[in-house]
Amino acid sequence: MKTILRDIRDFCVSLKLTVALLVLGMLLVFAATLDQTNLGIWGIQQKWFRSFVVFQDVRGVGLPIYPGGYLIGGLLLINLVAAHIDRFKFNWRKAGIFLTHAGLILLLVGELLSGLWQEDFNMRLSNGDTKNYAESYRFNELAITDTTDPSFDDVVTIPETLLARHESVQHPKLPFRVVIKAYYPNSLLQMRAADGPPSLATAGLGLGIVAAPQPVTYKQDESNTPTAYVEFTAPDASPGTFLVSTGLVEPQRFNYAGRSWKITLRAKRIYRPFSLTLLKFNHDSYAGTDIPKNFSSRIRITTPDGRDDREVLIYMNNPLRYAGLTFYQAGFENNDRTTILQVVRNPSWVLPYVACSLMALGLLGQFGIHLVGFVQKRRAKSFVAAVA
Repeated sequence: MKTILRDIRDFCVSLKLTVALLVLGMLLVFAATLDQTNLGIWGIQQKWFRSFVVFQDVRGVGLPIYPGGYLIGGLLLINLVAAHIDRFKFNWRKAGIFLTHAGLILLLVGELLSGLWQEDFNMRLSNGDTKNYAESYRFNELAITDTTDPSFDDVVTIPETLLARHESVQHPKLPFRVVIKAYYPNSLLQMRAADGPPSLATAGLGLGIVAAPQPVTYKQDESNTPTAYVEFTAPDASPGTFLVSTGLVEPQRFNYAGRSWKITLRAKRIYRPFSLTLLKFNHDSYAGTDIPKNFSSRIRITTPDGRDDREVLIYMNNPLRYAGLTFYQAGFENNDRTTILQVVRNPSWVLPYVACSLMALGLLGQFGIHLVGFVQKRRAKSFVAAVA
C-alpha cells in the first residue's frame, strides 16, 4: 500500500508530468485552431477546451481522440499544488516564487469557474428603445404567452434542450400538454406547394410553410434556424399542431379555453429588475474611410422603485458593470440607429486580474530579493578588496 501511495505521489510531483502537460496544452491549442473552420469559436470552446475528453465522430461513433482542456488544466493544477507541498519549504527568500505560483493556480481556477459560470447575451436597442432583458447568442426557447389580460403577459418558456429531446411538457399554468412532434437544429423555411406532401402542422403559419432540415453550420458569418413542430393536446378539443421557428418574425396567436395565446420560438432571454434606454448612439470613422474610430451608446438606467435613474456612456474598452452584469459596446446596425451591447455574466471575472497581479508581484519580489543579494555581495567584495 505504501508503495502505491509513493508511486502516486511521485507521479503527481513529477517534472516530466509538467513538461508533458505543457506539450499537450500546446498541441491542444494547435488542433483547436485548425478545427475552428469547422466548428467556430463557440463550438471549439465546448469541444476542445471545456471538456475532459475530446470526442471525434468516426462513422457515426464518437471516439475519444485527445485529452480536453479541463483534464489537462486539472492535472496541471494537481501537479503544481502537489509539487509545492512535497518540495518547497517556505522562507522569505522564496516568497516571490510562492506568490507567482499562487497567481498561476488562481488563474487556472478562474478559467475553470468562467467555463462553468459565464453566460453571454446581447441586447439590441434602437434610439428611444427601453428593455429589461437580454437575449442569448446560442440558446433558444419556446415561449407560450397568455395575452388575455391587456396589461400583463403571463409567459411560460420551454428550453430548447427539451425540444431537442422531443419531451412532452405539462406546465401548471397551461390548460394543455405541449408535445414536440419534430425538431430541427437548422432548417430552411419554404412555401408549401399545393401538390406537395402534407404538413405536420394543422394550424397557424405551418399550413402554408414547410421546414426542410439542413446541416448545422458553425461558420461565423452564418446562423442556424431552429424549427419545431409543436402540438398542444387537451382532453377536449386540441388547439392543433404549430410550426415554430426563429425564422418567423411575428408570433402566432390562437384562442383556447376562453383565453388568448401566442407562441414563438425565440432566443433565450434573461430578465433583470432594471431597464436600459438608448438615448443616443454615436459612430465615428476615420476621415475618408469606413474604418470605425469610435462608437458609443449613451444609456439611461432606471429601476422600478426609482432608486436608480442615471445616464452612463458605454464605449469601446469602457464597459458598464451593473448588478452583476457587464455591458460591452459590441457593434451597431440599422444605419447607426441600433446599438448592439454584449452582456456578460461572470461571477469570477475578478480572478484573472488578481491572479496576474499576484504573478507580477511575485516576479518583481523575487527579482528584487536576488538583486539586493547580488548588490550586497558586490559591496562585500569591494570592501574586502579595499581593506586588503
